[in-house]
Amino acid sequence: MISKSQVKHIQSLGQKKHRDEEGVFIAEGPKLVKELLQNDQAEVRHVYALGEWIEINERSLRGIDALPVDQQELERISQLTSPNQVLAVVKKFETPEAIDVKGKISLVLDTIQDPGNLGTIIRTADWFGLSQVICSTDCADVYNPKVVQATMGSIARVKVFYVDLIDWLNAQQDIRIYATMLEGKDIGSMNSLNEGLIIIGNESKGIHEEIVKLVNAKITIPKKGGAESLNAAVAAGIILSKIT
Repeated sequence: MISKSQVKHIQSLGQKKHRDEEGVFIAEGPKLVKELLQNDQAEVRHVYALGEWIEINERSLRGIDALPVDQQELERISQLTSPNQVLAVVKKFETPEAIDVKGKISLVLDTIQDPGNLGTIIRTADWFGLSQVICSTDCADVYNPKVVQATMGSIARVKVFYVDLIDWLNAQQDIRIYATMLEGKDIGSMNSLNEGLIIIGNESKGIHEEIVKLVNAKITIPKKGGAESLNAAVAAGIILSKIT
């Protein structure tokens, strides 16, 4: 049975302040938690799960103590609308101080504030073999439970950095910077890239004008229908499918 203090502690990890203080985050659901348990880069600290999940996944736990909880207790500690069998408290991943952009493609996100979009972009980057995503400081927190959920385990493979984007882009030398914009060059006419920074803008406002001034080229996905814009995560997927 889970104690009141444990419940309070886990609930507090839904807030960035407490995640930062403790250096941990929450992961929920059988697929996500099992993937983190099997990833050597992930340090799972605690597991709270229904008894049947623990019984089935005892080998995956690799010696980690799992506290059995019932459905009602799981609902009390969960950040999800519909709790799903298991919740884990995981140590935040180590992020290198220096960002190496040479010889690779990196996604650069300008004010992506929707947690689901950020998580899906990280997952998409992982699908196309990207090792890192660079975020402006006003992007959603990568350890927000909704972001973690949307990554579906890719959070353990893709490094996520937060920087002052204008200062950071100004410091980048000898690497091309591409901005995704409506008036850009058709990505269908571009050759694949081996190196570059691809900037994806805010869901409604696009890329800040100060940042646009720093790019080498503007690229776009040609519009055929009547929609005003594309979802940021969908746009990232289409662009990466064309240029990688």
